[in-house]
Amino acid sequence: MVRKRVTLAQVAAEAGVAVSTASLVLGGRAADVRISAAAQERVQAAAERLGYRPNAVSVGLRKGRTSTLGFISDSVASSRLAGEMIKGAIEAARDRGFMVFVGETGGNVTLERQLLEAMVDRQVDGVILAALLTHGRELPDGLDQTPAVLLNIAVDDCGDLPVVLPDELQAGRDAAAALIDAGHRDIHLVGSGPGREDVRTISVAAKLRLDGILEVLTAHGLEPASGRAINQWLPPEGYAAVESILESGTPGAIVCFNDRLAMGVYQALQDHGLRIPDDVSVVSFDDASIAGWLRPGLTTVALPHRTMGKRAADVLIDVIEHHRATPDERGPHGVQLVPMPMRVRGSIRDLSA
Repeated sequence: MVRKRVTLAQVAAEAGVAVSTASLVLGGRAADVRISAAAQERVQAAAERLGYRPNAVSVGLRKGRTSTLGFISDSVASSRLAGEMIKGAIEAARDRGFMVFVGETGGNVTLERQLLEAMVDRQVDGVILAALLTHGRELPDGLDQTPAVLLNIAVDDCGDLPVVLPDELQAGRDAAAALIDAGHRDIHLVGSGPGREDVRTISVAAKLRLDGILEVLTAHGLEPASGRAINQWLPPEGYAAVESILESGTPGAIVCFNDRLAMGVYQALQDHGLRIPDDVSVVSFDDASIAGWLRPGLTTVALPHRTMGKRAADVLIDVIEHHRATPDERGPHGVQLVPMPMRVRGSIRDLSA
């Protein structure tokens, strides 16, 4: 049986005061109208006995704020890896006295618009619009009705909207540098490349990772020994790529554009009797849970999903708390890049030692 919510009128009746008096006491405004200490004590005691909780919506309407955020994504909530973005957003929001309502669209633009409208109708203070994969897209109508932050969504012109993205360009540099610093020069790419025009996925991450890799290789007078541009970064594609590479001999090192490709690369190399890292070094991106379970452990550049979620929530709350007056005064804007840390494990052989 559902227990009915205790009303303000019930508290007033229990305390023997008017509803307006109970409202002033529980709203912290008793001193404004000189309500006696005895009356205040009766109201507070009655509220505690009855288990009264103020109506958050009503309080929010009076204060002009509901202390709630909306988090709308395509498929972040159902992703084991990217779901950390939601956890990070919830943690940051909770630390600052906010709650987060989460909605997922599955990529349906109609549902996305409906979720946005529903959250605005329910007076959320702001919205985080997030994506599983870093890619460009058109923004939904109505996003200008409330303070908003884009999370993992790259747009050419973000206007006054803050954007939080992983630093994929630097991640590409770091992956290439890890191999070059270890003395490798025969470096093959699995997932994209060998040229900047060889990108087959909508993910902005592919282009930026490739740009970073090529930048470092060029600075050392190198080019990729080979590249395999792949539409879907899955283990079977990684396996097939290695089969093709081995037709020309044993590679010195392989850069995989995500950990699922690396899983297929590991399997193919081991099926051919090649040892990692003794025969072939491997470096990758994302730091999926499988990276730490592969043997040897996979050195990979991590996607900082939880940190990204925290950053997005903090930026949004900053906008809400300090720049709510007009749409032109909504706080910091532009792109904020979150560093991607390198997870060093056992998949790179140091040839320079």
